[in-house]
Amino acid sequence: MKFKMKQAGSFFLIFLFIGIFSAPGIGAASEPVIIGIPHWEKYSYATMMKNSFEMALKVINEAGGIKGRPLKLVYADDQGKRDAGEKIVKELVKRAGAVMMVGGYASSNTVYTARMANKLDIPFLVCTAADDRITQRKWRNVYRMNPPASEYTKGLEDFFLHNIKPKSMAILYENSPYGTGSALRMMWFCREHDIEIRKIIPYHKERAHTEAVGSAYFQRLIAPLKDEPPDVIYMVSYLKDAALLVKKIRALKINALLCGGAGGFTHPKMIKMAGDAVNNLLTATLWFNKLCLSSTAYCSRYVEKYSIKPDYHGAEAYSALLVAADALNRTESFRSKDIRAALDKTDLKTPFGPVRFKSYGIFQRQNSLPTMVLQINQGQFVCVWPENLATSKFTPPRFWRESD
Repeated sequence: MKFKMKQAGSFFLIFLFIGIFSAPGIGAASEPVIIGIPHWEKYSYATMMKNSFEMALKVINEAGGIKGRPLKLVYADDQGKRDAGEKIVKELVKRAGAVMMVGGYASSNTVYTARMANKLDIPFLVCTAADDRITQRKWRNVYRMNPPASEYTKGLEDFFLHNIKPKSMAILYENSPYGTGSALRMMWFCREHDIEIRKIIPYHKERAHTEAVGSAYFQRLIAPLKDEPPDVIYMVSYLKDAALLVKKIRALKINALLCGGAGGFTHPKMIKMAGDAVNNLLTATLWFNKLCLSSTAYCSRYVEKYSIKPDYHGAEAYSALLVAADALNRTESFRSKDIRAALDKTDLKTPFGPVRFKSYGIFQRQNSLPTMVLQINQGQFVCVWPENLATSKFTPPRFWRESD
């Protein structure tokens, strides 16, 4: 009987020991801390962002990981769709054991993945999706590092007012939440500054699923601009559509200054895909590697490893994981309320820029950064605005120079 009692007591202590170390917020030193990454494999920036996450992961773990434990990333393909996105959030939290999530690419479904994360009480640091609504909702678990879509064009707006002062504009955009939000902000800008809007042209990205189909589809949409070209054509698209639109506009010899609203227009492959047609194009951007000293090491390592320069999407991913690791190393436990408390106190310089989450205007738990303007000049991106950060002067399009 005594033996049985001792045996029972030993088992009780073992189960108590296991229970303590499997309780929320506590774990064995060898047990990894898991961050879930919603990942859309077919997204044009998926490879760049995953590469950047993995680079940051290596830096974090070589520096000691999270409270002495290794950090582990678990990826799940959200397919850029609402239902798939909501499903993978549940899987990352309930099956993979993620203590928080980082990522969020496409605005069209990140609204729903963010809502699900909030419902499951799991902190979610969004680093790319720009839909304004993401940080307008009272979702206490949702933080965003990149600016909302309505702020992407601020630098471009200032450039217009201080430089070319356009009198007319056409606005061409994909009808996604990201495209619509950015286009709406530009429409308001035009109305506020008495710029004639010649055309407003939304397009269905699904209609341009191949280059042959997309070429014919875009030609029908932009052909009316040939008769009375605006001073500026402002476009909001991802990489494939952006390159195709630029080539088609130039093929139709529509003499307008081409401007992009970030997105695909900043991708390093844009220059190769659009060729000479992309010369003198302007684009809004959230980041330029030559303007951020803390980005030098990240950029150099990325180019050395992948033989291509990253744009702001890569810097966002790399920096977001650093921000998450910083918060997890400061949190009292891995319970959501403690992780949120750590994120609330974030004040970190990253390759993407300074990161602090605050509430302003209609936004909550939102980082705020200025935007810049790049121009493609002789096959290279150069910064032309703001003046104090410019690496080159604005070069007007050839047809403007010839008309002078």
